[in-house]
Amino acid sequence: MHRLARTGGTAGLLRWLAGRSEGWAGIVGPDGTVLHAAARTEGAMVPDVAALVAASASALAERGVQAYSVDTGEHTALLLPVSVVPQGASGPTAPVLAVVTPRPVAAGLAVLLADVVLPLSLCLRAETLERKRRRVDLAESRGREAVLHLLMTGQLSIAQQVAGALRPRLPDPVRVCVVECSGDDRDEVARVCVDADGGRSWIVRCPVYARHLILVMPAEEEVPQPGAAAVDETVAARVGDCVVGVSEPVPLADTATGYRQAFHALAVARELPTRHARFGASPDPALAVGGIGRRWADELLNPLLTHVPRRAQDPGSQELLATATSWLAFSSHATDHLKVHRNTLTARLRLIGELLGLDLHRLADQSALDLALRVRATPAPACTPDPAPGCAPESAQPASAPLSAPYGPAPVSGTSQAAGGLDEILRRPAVRDWADTQLAPVLGAEETLRTWLRCEARLGPAAAELGISVPGARKRLTRLETLLQRSLLRPPSARYDLWLALRSRDLEASSHGNG
Repeated sequence: MHRLARTGGTAGLLRWLAGRSEGWAGIVGPDGTVLHAAARTEGAMVPDVAALVAASASALAERGVQAYSVDTGEHTALLLPVSVVPQGASGPTAPVLAVVTPRPVAAGLAVLLADVVLPLSLCLRAETLERKRRRVDLAESRGREAVLHLLMTGQLSIAQQVAGALRPRLPDPVRVCVVECSGDDRDEVARVCVDADGGRSWIVRCPVYARHLILVMPAEEEVPQPGAAAVDETVAARVGDCVVGVSEPVPLADTATGYRQAFHALAVARELPTRHARFGASPDPALAVGGIGRRWADELLNPLLTHVPRRAQDPGSQELLATATSWLAFSSHATDHLKVHRNTLTARLRLIGELLGLDLHRLADQSALDLALRVRATPAPACTPDPAPGCAPESAQPASAPLSAPYGPAPVSGTSQAAGGLDEILRRPAVRDWADTQLAPVLGAEETLRTWLRCEARLGPAAAELGISVPGARKRLTRLETLLQRSLLRPPSARYDLWLALRSRDLEASSHGNG
């Protein structure tokens, strides 16, 4: 009995009892509901076993006795209370062990049932506690996921309020770390992460990628013991099949930026023998757009920011903003991130496109919306200031003017009229410098990248235009990921930044050609 209690639990003990009694064994609730059951064979179960044990359990409760038996002619039902409730609470609240056995009852069966009550009670108690522990773990996991979602959508104050009931406290500034595990061992890797940094990181199971853990770590380079390695190096060394990517230090309010950086670093780490990488220095385009960029972003997003739903159950502006941000980051996986049905996501995206006048099926319009949202999330003082008087004016074209046709050799496609004015922003010297930095690793070898972006970042059409197979196109893009140190094929992808960078370069080449 004790061996079965340790190895098989309640189910193992009931199967053993069913075999010893040559009949049926089960746990019955106070209301007669069968909670667990096992039978030696299907034929060993009497046709009305459920009704029989329910009536017997009810009789046991009514009479307040410690044991009860009933004969049906061919079978005998034996019942004993199983105490799994705290001391002092007994009687009708306790479940009942019921055994239905053929007549005549085997000698010593009643004593056997009395002996098995204790290990069975302990098994039930342990399994009940384990279910409660899992519910608590699930609730905590969902709470941490909710805090991460609030941080990713820029709702810092609400995130800090929700996080106040959990530990550790949210650090500020932070580094975001993404750990990719092979197999279903995130819990074990999470324990390694806690041990590696002394429990200072905020650890979340990624709601989008089932193999990812997200760590929001204190930005300062502090390790639990002097001379110990950084957390990312320690985790990569201790877990032999995981890959780790880490962001630059960012303010807590910029957790979304940190996550994108960590995800790009993860793409680089997959190709390194050390299996860990940190995001290289690369400015965000939102920091280079200046005042004209902020005005353009405000004008583009204004219909979304001021949207008032017609019905109370329709999504408001905050929900639509969160939907747009999640979809741009995770593509179709946004349903997992937002916990909505795919039809709900489609309907929200359709409404966002109508409000903004964008065709969200086009990479150009996606890139414009992504830039506008990032500019809005960037503090104004952090943006590159406008040029001093005497420099070429940036406002020669109003923010609402339509975008002219794309130009330059093998150009990428342009944006819709609603995203007009973007060209003037992409002509800024600071933006051109940013574009040169982005494209420097692939200078002179841009054909695959341009073709892929021109085909709306779809592998099949890009492979056909390049005259190669889809696996061949995938390999080329994987090599570009290593060169650019950015993720291209899996969201969050750098395709928006690269579209903007190529567009900026094409505009510069066109202006020189016209000159």
